[in-house]
Amino acid sequence: MELFDTATVLTRVMTSGVVMSIEKSDRELPGLERLLTKRTGRSHAVLLNSRSAAVHAALAGQGIGHGDTVHAPELSAKDTAFLSWLGIAVTGEPGPAAFDHIALDAGRDQLFDDRARDRSAPALVVDLTGLGFGPAAAMLTDDRAVWARAERLKIFGAHDLRTMWTQEEADPDLIPGVQFNYRLSPLVAACVRMALSQAARPLTTGAPS
Repeated sequence: MELFDTATVLTRVMTSGVVMSIEKSDRELPGLERLLTKRTGRSHAVLLNSRSAAVHAALAGQGIGHGDTVHAPELSAKDTAFLSWLGIAVTGEPGPAAFDHIALDAGRDQLFDDRARDRSAPALVVDLTGLGFGPAAAMLTDDRAVWARAERLKIFGAHDLRTMWTQEEADPDLIPGVQFNYRLSPLVAACVRMALSQAARPLTTGAPS
């Protein structure tokens, strides 16, 4: 992303006065969620502050936890160690993947749409860190229950980010369980959104109407 564009985004976010994900008036995180669902063809997006957090969300969203074994492709040694800490074993035997994974960087983000739509696992982990604005990731799914459970990982306390201000439970039947501080900064979200929006433009230039 050009320095001018980066400065514009930073100025917009900082002058808005909204720099935390718990602010009700934040527009950057919902904007990135909409962009990711549009480009991947998935119905729901969960934004997180690391690839490991997105892997955790993909598994927890499907009810996979301590004592379970999963087939998960392309896991790094760090992610495997993290899952081991969570009590989840990773098997190398063939089988349906618990999630698919895509890592984006400035050189490959134009191919994001086609790569995402080719994946068929119940959850899609997208590592956005390579775009250059700090650790960032997303978990995308078509299953609302998977999305709801994954969302509950992102904040400490009994309520999710969308209901914490009212202290009214959005999903009474959904047990919060253990929660982590996996929240993505609106500032990082804004920069990632700009980078992905710019990458999408060449794909539509000259396209037939």
